[in-house]
Amino acid sequence: MCIFAVRVFLGILLCAPYQCLECPFGCECFAVTRTVKCVSKDLLTVPQSVPGYARTVIITGNNIHQIAPDSFTEMENVTNIILSNNRITEMASHSFSVLINLRFLDLSGNQLALIHPEALSIPGSPLQELNLSRSLYNFTALTDLTTALRWGGLGGLLRLDLSGNHLALLPPGMFSHLPNLQQLFLTNNSLVAVYSGTFSGMNHLEVLDLTQNAFRIFRADALQELEKLGNIHIHLGNNPYTCSCEIHNFVTWLNESRALLDVDAVRCASPGELTEARLQRLSVQAIGCVVPVQAGVADLTLQTSYVFLGLVLGFVGMVFLFVLYLNRKGMKNWIIEMRDACRDVMEGYHYRYEIDSDPRLGHITANKDQVTLNVRHVMSPGLLCNFSK
Repeated sequence: MCIFAVRVFLGILLCAPYQCLECPFGCECFAVTRTVKCVSKDLLTVPQSVPGYARTVIITGNNIHQIAPDSFTEMENVTNIILSNNRITEMASHSFSVLINLRFLDLSGNQLALIHPEALSIPGSPLQELNLSRSLYNFTALTDLTTALRWGGLGGLLRLDLSGNHLALLPPGMFSHLPNLQQLFLTNNSLVAVYSGTFSGMNHLEVLDLTQNAFRIFRADALQELEKLGNIHIHLGNNPYTCSCEIHNFVTWLNESRALLDVDAVRCASPGELTEARLQRLSVQAIGCVVPVQAGVADLTLQTSYVFLGLVLGFVGMVFLFVLYLNRKGMKNWIIEMRDACRDVMEGYHYRYEIDSDPRLGHITANKDQVTLNVRHVMSPGLLCNFSK
């Protein structure tokens, strides 16, 4: 026992100076746990010369505003990096490309305003967990993140945390380039709706957390999108649901969905008489909807009305055709008379056209008209009448 204690003491004496020389300024290094901690030291950049044995690097509570491509040189063996609460505003292209063994990355509690499309690109896609909770500064950062998730080559990502980012909507297909994602946390945001295509391409998702958002109702397209995810765990509690007739489809889905839901936490926030009532137990009468049986009767009545209208129109059509059949001879004579009348009119127009188009006939007609005018001018009205006769 004494020999073992002596060996431990000598090991500490021999290793302590070596660790002190390797450990970056302002950091604490622990060889046993292979951890380097740089907590609240007002660092402006990521410390360099991290010991080669380090597997976990914790840098929090500093003033590191930018992550550059050379921020993590000589850290190829690091598997876990925590960069929370460092006031980081920008991530440059290939910021973590040197970390070829990185499995866990925590960027929570920062103020990311600019994210390069290839900021998260790491050769071999080793990253499995990414924590971006409370880290996006504005909506532009969300757009940049969507592009970074698309071009980052994060095929191996299993867990993504976007909680507490005040997200009001999710771009369609935002997660489609994360085919192996298993856990997605969107809690404590301001989401009001789920649209078609929001969770497209997520065939291996196991947990979806939508708690503490601003959902008041899930419409038909949103329910279809959630149903496509299959029998996964979906957390929908602590949202301000409005228990009116419009929420009837959501209540039905809660009772029939194959997903594993936190139904006990899905409760009404309004109206006042239904506050804290479980949606799963609500009846159609409680939320002011028409009873389904009555709705079925109304549909049957409407169908009967359409059938009756069709019969009436068919009968009227048959009577009309029968009348035409009885008066077929009269209709035939009327058509023949109309044809003859039209023919006479057309022949008159044709005769008039021939007279007007022939110059000789036009000259004779003009002379005749002139003679008639002269005679009328010379003769008295009485003689003119006799002459005309």
